Amino acid sequence: MVITVNLGPEAQVELQRQAAAHGRPVEEQAALLLEEALHPVNRGLRDRERALAAAARIREIRKHATLSGLTIRELIDEGRP
Repeated sequence: MVITVNLGPEAQVELQRQAAAHGRPVEEQAALLLEEALHPVNRGLRDRERALAAAARIREIRKHATLSGLTIRELIDEGRP
């Protein structure tokens, strides 16, 4: 379905900012915001999916993190008696 919506200048700027922050076209961001407004339960699901994806990225990055050539696991083990 195609809908034409007239937004004020401030709303346009905010929509463009949000779209850029998420790496989406403005039209896609507007459609997602409208869908979330119509189905607020889905917003929580998307937030949870984003949080899980972020946690997975953090775990992956931690695997390769080092301090003075020691991995995080080695540093933890080094501190144990």
